[in-house]
Amino acid sequence: MKHVLEFEKPVVELREKIAELKRLTEESEMDLSDEIVTLENRLEKLEKDVYDRMKPWDRVQMARHPERPTTLDYIEELFTDFLELHGDRLYGDDEAIVSGIAKFGERPVTIIGHQRGKDTKENIRRNFGMPHPEGYRKALRLMKQAEKFKRPIITFIDTKGAYPGRAAEERGQSEAIARNLMEMAGLTVPIVCIVIGEGGSGGALGLGIGDRVFMLENSTYSVISPEGAASILWKDSGLAQQAAESMKITANDLKTLNVIDEVIPEIRGGAHRDIKAQSDQIRELLDESLKELEKSSESDLLENRFNKYKKIGDYTHLDI
Repeated sequence: MKHVLEFEKPVVELREKIAELKRLTEESEMDLSDEIVTLENRLEKLEKDVYDRMKPWDRVQMARHPERPTTLDYIEELFTDFLELHGDRLYGDDEAIVSGIAKFGERPVTIIGHQRGKDTKENIRRNFGMPHPEGYRKALRLMKQAEKFKRPIITFIDTKGAYPGRAAEERGQSEAIARNLMEMAGLTVPIVCIVIGEGGSGGALGLGIGDRVFMLENSTYSVISPEGAASILWKDSGLAQQAAESMKITANDLKTLNVIDEVIPEIRGGAHRDIKAQSDQIRELLDESLKELEKSSESDLLENRFNKYKKIGDYTHLDI
């Protein structure tokens, strides 16, 4: 049974009713075409009402949808000749981050992204998409390789956050993320980052410094989860929905705040409804961005990247 979110239950129930009437029409001699057309018109209006008026908490739930496409799903749709590369050459391989080289059209690129599982077994193997330090060091190794061979870097962001366990801290979790931030800021090749699900805290930022940062319409990007924020502010994680309303974590909010460059519209009902159509939208934006960025010299690329992040947020100089 497909996973159904609470706010979209009326839509799903109406779809099932239409499917049942179509089945009856095929299996019997009854003509239910008028009823089906009426219900399909009602469904179109209901889908528009439900999905065009989603609240921040609805988008949080959509970003966490278990059927939502992952990094590997988009790699399969968008790229050819993907060769996954493993290990950080220091400790081991972290399956919460996938990385490798591929072709985008005829253009060689380096791809790095968070990877969660599709079921319990894979989630455990990939640590629910929460990387250890070796994951970020693997990512950095691939980024430096991309710089050496003049390949653009494309990152896919989808994590609740970096793994906060003791072993990760002992192996230098914060240092690994901080080093990625510093190194990505100075890489001399184009970097395009796309938030495809949850963009959680430093775990997301460790792959998120780029010349272009995009978000899928139903993804989120935040310093902390709504549950975590509610626990800190009100000592009650049950107030996560209220926190989500206040935190400005949706794609449209972050575009307004100039934290991201552009919102990628999603297929109505979420990217999982039609990954091929969703990938076509991403492909078009990726191609346009890389063509634009590849025209810049290395010095212009670095200067523009610096100015991009310098402009985020408001601040005031005080004369003391």
